[in-house]
Amino acid sequence: MQKIMIIEDDPVIREELALLLKNEGYHPLSPSDFTDIPRQAQREHPDLILLDIGLPGKDGFSLCVSLKSSVKAPVIFVTSRDSGMDEVRALSLGGDDYITKPYNIPVLLARIKAVLRRGARGGEPDIIEAAGLRLDLTRGTVSTEIKTVMLTRNELQILACLMQCAGEIVSRVDLMENLWDSQIYIDDNTLSVNVTRLRGKLAKLGMADLIKTRRGMGYQL
Repeated sequence: MQKIMIIEDDPVIREELALLLKNEGYHPLSPSDFTDIPRQAQREHPDLILLDIGLPGKDGFSLCVSLKSSVKAPVIFVTSRDSGMDEVRALSLGGDDYITKPYNIPVLLARIKAVLRRGARGGEPDIIEAAGLRLDLTRGTVSTEIKTVMLTRNELQILACLMQCAGEIVSRVDLMENLWDSQIYIDDNTLSVNVTRLRGKLAKLGMADLIKTRRGMGYQL
C-alpha cells in the first residue's frame, strides 16, 4: 500500500484528504506537528507528499527544499495560492506538481496517480536538450547559450513532450494526455492558450517560430 504524507495545517482539510486517500486504497500519513517534518518523512518513507504553502513556522517553499534533500518522494503542492509566480517558484524548488484549492477531487486523484506512475518508471531526465534548447525539468527553465526564461508547469510539460519528439509531429490529443494523463481534464482551447504563451516565452530566446503548427495534425519542433 502506497504511503501519502499530507502536510496541511487545517485539520478539517487534513482529515478530509486522509479519508479520501484511505478510501482510494492509499495509506495516508497526516502529521499535526510541523516542527520536524523532514525527520518524520525520513522515518515514514512516504511514496508521495502533499504539501501546503501556508504552514506555521517554516513555509511550504522552504520545507520542499528540506524534504527534497531528505527523502526521494515526489512533492505535490496543494494550496489556495493561485499566483503564477508561486507556481513557478514551487516547481523551480523541486515540486512535481501544483494544485490549487478548492480542487476537483477526480482531478486531484488523477494527478496523484500520474506523479506516482512517473516515480514508478524512475522519473524523467532532469535535462532535455533539442533544437538548440536546454530544458531543465527540475528548475522549470528553458535556455539557450545566452539566455534563460522560466516556464509554468503546463508550458514545461508541453515543451518537454515536443523536445522529446523533436522532428516528429505530436498530435494535440497526445499533448493533452501528456498534460493531464487524460484529455478530459484540459480542453482544446486551453491547450491553444498554453502553446501561445509558450511561443511568447520562446520568442524571448529568439526562437519565436520554433514550434510549428501542422494543420489538422498537431505541432512539431
